[in-house]
Amino acid sequence: MIEYENLKYSNMPFFQEYTAAFQKVMESGWFILGERVAEFERDFAAYNGSRFCHGVASGLDALMLSLRALNFNAGDEVIVPSNTYIATILSIIHNGLKPVLVEPDIATYNIDPGKIEEKITGKTRALIAVHLYGKPCDMNSILHIAGKYGLKVIEDCAQSHGAMYKGKKTGTFGEIGAFSFYPTKNLGALGDGGAIITDDKNLAESMKILRNYGFEKKYYNTTIGYNSRLDEIQAAFLLIKLKKLDDINSHKRMLASLYNSNLKDDFIKPVVEDDYFDVYHIYTIRHEERDRLREYLLRNEIMTEIHYPVPPHRQKALEGHLDNQHFPISEKIHDTTISLPIAYFHGENDMYKVIEILNKF
Repeated sequence: MIEYENLKYSNMPFFQEYTAAFQKVMESGWFILGERVAEFERDFAAYNGSRFCHGVASGLDALMLSLRALNFNAGDEVIVPSNTYIATILSIIHNGLKPVLVEPDIATYNIDPGKIEEKITGKTRALIAVHLYGKPCDMNSILHIAGKYGLKVIEDCAQSHGAMYKGKKTGTFGEIGAFSFYPTKNLGALGDGGAIITDDKNLAESMKILRNYGFEKKYYNTTIGYNSRLDEIQAAFLLIKLKKLDDINSHKRMLASLYNSNLKDDFIKPVVEDDYFDVYHIYTIRHEERDRLREYLLRNEIMTEIHYPVPPHRQKALEGHLDNQHFPISEKIHDTTISLPIAYFHGENDMYKVIEILNKF
């Protein structure tokens, strides 16, 4: 059986260092907002070429606190791709804002800049660029539109650790970059975690206060805050894996290149473009008979995933939160996409086996 993911095997190269790091944290007696978090924040900011970084409890919290720090008014509108993971939209709703969905480009699965302006109104305040599956968005076009209409740009980098557009890391184009360290990510912790990066000193200070109950100093609250802090143990693990992130990304790019070069053209493969350094957190193909294809692969002992089976506008939880519109491109993607194995523990032989079986479908 070729598993889609196995977190034990993907993390096995780091077990010895994890054990030593865990021991040090235990012996330190300091488990919240200590030296490991501070060190990880410095290293992750440096890795991305950003001035400031603050660790938080999850990727959702990173997005929520980013929007909160920008101080929008209730009912203001935030543009977001119609095929994003639901967390992006939840962050908007939790802030009392209105998500406005824009269709993606069918080739890249990222928001289509050509469809953004038609959704901008007098209440539009921001745009969330989601670098889905580890492929950067067309940031030049997005920043041009944002500048034209005075919109803030937040980057959802939950799946794009280390990805680059025109040689610049995702998360560093807009006002804020929001990251998730969920265990399956290219930079994954052994539990939940997230981070926010920014070059804006005032935004950085605001988010630092917001994540810790609204304390400007301990027990002195200057704002209504949250409890959303990356803990010391996860920061210690992430420090270890951050040093290997480029290797992880390189390995996944190599596996993706085998798929790209050897899968037959019956399958719609990820588009490869100049100026886009994709990191393939997820390698997704599309096929009109997706469900039958998935059953066929499982019969042949290949496990897959679907990212994602239900588009946001079809989710029961979002009824009443979205305009009653049709999103045919998003639905097409959700109905036909299937994610293939591409984990850190997979080797070339695994890929060739998957390719062989796929090409017989």
